[in-house]
Amino acid sequence: MIRRWAQCCAHSALLIAACFPLQAAALGDFKFEQNPGEEQQKAEEDKRRGRIAVNLSTPCRQALKGKKIMVVIGEQHSSGYVIAEQQNYGAHFQVINARLRNLGLQTFTPEEIRGQIAQAELDAYFKNDPDGALSASRRLGAAFVLRGLITSHASQNPMMRVNQVSVRMGFSLASFSGKHIADAEASAMSYAGPDVREMARTLLDEQAGEVVSKLYSQYCRNADVAAPASPEE
Repeated sequence: MIRRWAQCCAHSALLIAACFPLQAAALGDFKFEQNPGEEQQKAEEDKRRGRIAVNLSTPCRQALKGKKIMVVIGEQHSSGYVIAEQQNYGAHFQVINARLRNLGLQTFTPEEIRGQIAQAELDAYFKNDPDGALSASRRLGAAFVLRGLITSHASQNPMMRVNQVSVRMGFSLASFSGKHIADAEASAMSYAGPDVREMARTLLDEQAGEVVSKLYSQYCRNADVAAPASPEE
């Protein structure tokens, strides 16, 4: 009888509850843990949303409503030379553009910028040439200029022995006259490949909301000293 009982229990896992009721009850409470990476990613995303909400809670949107902002993007190569041909960064512009318009700002498309401003004047924003930058801002009638600079650094991961590329996008917001207002940045690292522009676009997709909210929050805090007069004035 005992032998048959043992064989029955060993033969089928379905009889565990009948053979070992206490253990089966304990097993009934067992749950597989979620992927730690997924939990961490969700927690980080929740924190990011919280930071964005706090940044955007500053009440000064009315001061920005209808103001014109020019967005210029450049990419710094390892030699230090900056390429600022705006037709290369249409996808990057669109990601930032949507957030700026949500704040009530009016943006210029890369085509509108290239149609009215010479390349030399666009380059001035990345060469610390205030006269050239001021000339470009006045021609467009922009109240603000948002400059985005893409930088990258290639290295080898010592642990995994694979090449990795870190990408950073630094943003600087200024009045049309060149007065500094706010800074923000986004950064990420990838093992995928050397396509820096594509990595930068992906980076913006993930972090543009927080970048723009930081710029907005800093502008609101500095509005009393940094709010620009209209270009006509």
